[in-house]
Amino acid sequence: MSEATHHETAPADRIPFYQKLIYGLGAFINNLLAAAIGGMVIVLNLGLGMNPALVGLLGALPRLTDALTDPLMGYISDNTESRWGRRRPYIFCGAIAAGVVFALLWQLPADRSESFYFWYFLAGSLVFYLAYTMFATPWVALGYEMTPDYHERTRLMGVQNFVGQLAYVVAPWFLLFMQSKRWFDDMVDGAAGLAIIIAIVTIVVGVLPAIFLRERFKDIAEAEARKTGAPSIGAGAVMLRSIMSFFAGFVTTLKFKPFLKLCGATFLVFNGFMLIASFQFYVIIYYVFGGDTVAGAEYAGYSGTLGAISTFLVIIFVTWLGTKIGKRKAFYVTTGISMIGYALKWVCYNPDIPWLLLLPAPLMAFGLGGLFTLMPAMIADVVDADELNTYERREGMYGSIFWWVVKLGMAAALAGGGYLLNATGFDVALEGNQSEQTITLMRAFDAFVPALASAIAIWIIASFSITEETAYEVRLKLEERRGAPDPGLA
Repeated sequence: MSEATHHETAPADRIPFYQKLIYGLGAFINNLLAAAIGGMVIVLNLGLGMNPALVGLLGALPRLTDALTDPLMGYISDNTESRWGRRRPYIFCGAIAAGVVFALLWQLPADRSESFYFWYFLAGSLVFYLAYTMFATPWVALGYEMTPDYHERTRLMGVQNFVGQLAYVVAPWFLLFMQSKRWFDDMVDGAAGLAIIIAIVTIVVGVLPAIFLRERFKDIAEAEARKTGAPSIGAGAVMLRSIMSFFAGFVTTLKFKPFLKLCGATFLVFNGFMLIASFQFYVIIYYVFGGDTVAGAEYAGYSGTLGAISTFLVIIFVTWLGTKIGKRKAFYVTTGISMIGYALKWVCYNPDIPWLLLLPAPLMAFGLGGLFTLMPAMIADVVDADELNTYERREGMYGSIFWWVVKLGMAAALAGGGYLLNATGFDVALEGNQSEQTITLMRAFDAFVPALASAIAIWIIASFSITEETAYEVRLKLEERRGAPDPGLA
């Protein structure tokens, strides 16, 4: 049986469209917060004059705590027993907490030292990412258990990625919005106002998956836990009482080779993109527009919005393609096309023809459009294979580690972007008078670093072993062992 063999999705395995849409709203909040914290951090440099390397560190250091808090939150969610489920209470509370803390984070006091702003933002970021983890980790895990069907998982992740991309339609305009003289005194004041708007949206929309979605594998997970003697966490129990069980599950997860391949490829593709997502602002502003920050921000907004709109079409295409040629081959196609887009930036970012910078955007959209449609669907298959081996369902643990890799990629990009910018010799005081060597290095990093990272990711996924055939075989073995088919949606 080939990888392109098709199985029909049973009616009981279908997820109603409104539930797919509501799950997708969680992706919108997840992406909105990620894009906002990554895109708005430039204010610390351009608005407050902070050294780019320090700005990069502020993006990277909070991710070190995520190395523990993300898997810990995944473990807590996997082992929680409550009348509301394993995921929903944390999604509800986490959305509220993340919104409130994000708003407070950007209320920066005026006329303070660089050291003050660094420590203020670092402390606030640590609290923010803790709240963000409380929301995002259970939300991710919920998606892995909404259906046991190989193809319906791809469709679910296609819808959630489609809805989630709406965040990237508006995010490229954040920089221009924060510079609006009509509403704000300066860029720092603009960041404070924008953060409040984002916080309100996060709270109102973020709680919807907790209210309207149900957990399909809740009872199965509890039954498996009783068989293995795994400790459960009651609603009022102390979080760390199961520390040994946590580390055992963490190590088991990291040993599963198919999962490690997905993490490695995701880190490379996403890290490559995020590196240029922050770095390309400087290329556009200081190379294409000679230091004009307003014109550069405007065209960066056009490019980002075009890329986001193109991603909607890419998601539809890759969702269809994944059910025709398999998820692995679909990844080859989408990532390969994005590499062409990255390389074209060397030619199309042209001061004489500024509108050419729009041309690579639709091709680059294939990178993340394919990545975040296919990878979550593939991880859901990995969770089943792990259950077959271990008798435990660890959606939370797998999701937390995977998304920690994503956030680590973002952190590496923010930190790396700052140091790469310093390495080029860039000096903000020179404005549009940067040296020729600086401009050349900026352009080279922007175009070819993400293309190289994507090529390595394709090589890694070439040996990913879970196909449609093996995924259905795993499901049949699980159902036979449980003594009944997977439960239908409540």
